[in-house]
Amino acid sequence: MNALPALPACCTPLDEHWLLPDALPNTVLLSTRFDPLLLSGNDFLHSAIEPPASIQRSVAKRQAEFLAGRICARAALRQLNGQTCVPPIGEDRAPVWPAHVSGSITHSTGRAAAIVARKDHWQGLGMDLENLLDAERAERLAGEILTPPELLRMTTLAQDERALLVTLTFSVKESLFKALYPIVGQRFYFEHAEVLEWTHSGQVRLRLLTNLSTEWCHGSELQGQFGVKDGQLLSLVGIKA
Repeated sequence: MNALPALPACCTPLDEHWLLPDALPNTVLLSTRFDPLLLSGNDFLHSAIEPPASIQRSVAKRQAEFLAGRICARAALRQLNGQTCVPPIGEDRAPVWPAHVSGSITHSTGRAAAIVARKDHWQGLGMDLENLLDAERAERLAGEILTPPELLRMTTLAQDERALLVTLTFSVKESLFKALYPIVGQRFYFEHAEVLEWTHSGQVRLRLLTNLSTEWCHGSELQGQFGVKDGQLLSLVGIKA
């Protein structure tokens, strides 16, 4: 098996440390830190990753996060089944994984991560990384992200916990979309799911508020998880085969 290209200077060595409460069996999760200021013009070429036209035209931050995410995804696929490939961007802007693989890529300020699994273990995986919202921004965005029952439950929390809840709700609904969209082929939005309960230990219970398919209909419940580190929140939703 040929070695993967050396990491560019803008990325730190890949980290297998699980940033969440529970490691999902039969998955591979890899992350890296990246610095757009260290990105050079030849990093895509030397990394053997072809940037799509939209990335070539973008700013250094967008280029660095795309490169870091694809580096994580390629290495995770290699570790999963020995396959060396870089998921391209599909027409819906989502990564296109090998037919037998489910996966997710995410990035936020200075960190990127990817998780992959075989579909005979996990039919859907969704992961999302967000910077923690400050209290003022969380209050401003709450009405766009939370359903009326979620907003009502939010009023019982202290202000710092409200900001955490809004960040968590945004992130875990993004993860839910990433996990379910490849399965149902139908878009849905923040108002189409709600967080029923969450714990400080990182467990989340969600419920769909819309019909997406005969299997995934209004009232379907799913489990998610999250972890907070260095001012960022990582969430994950996995759908078993």
